[in-house]
Amino acid sequence: MAKKLVLVGLVQPKSDDLVGAFNEWYLGNHIEDTFNCPVIKSVRCFKAVRGFLGTPPSGYLTMYEFEGENAEAAEKALAAYQSDPGSWPKRQPGNGSMQVVSAGWYQEELAFG
Repeated sequence: MAKKLVLVGLVQPKSDDLVGAFNEWYLGNHIEDTFNCPVIKSVRCFKAVRGFLGTPPSGYLTMYEFEGENAEAAEKALAAYQSDPGSWPKRQPGNGSMQVVSAGWYQEELAFG
């Protein structure tokens, strides 16, 4: 059985005055755009609501689940998709509202349910 491969992004608005712009672009366009990449199976975005054992590392956690188990191949496919201006006709250019706190590729090690 193939293990799930996910790209996890920890992001947030750059500042309080950019929350509206962040919501419009990141939540309103970028996530759906990225979901349309042919090698992505699903996307889930979570907003931090409170800390647990400390402060949440970012305002939002987004998980992009990819086909296959090869992070390098998935990253290349994602880069090709994002660099093609015609890959999704509804794509809006970034508006400078997002701060990337961290991001990384993760492969499933264990799952229940």
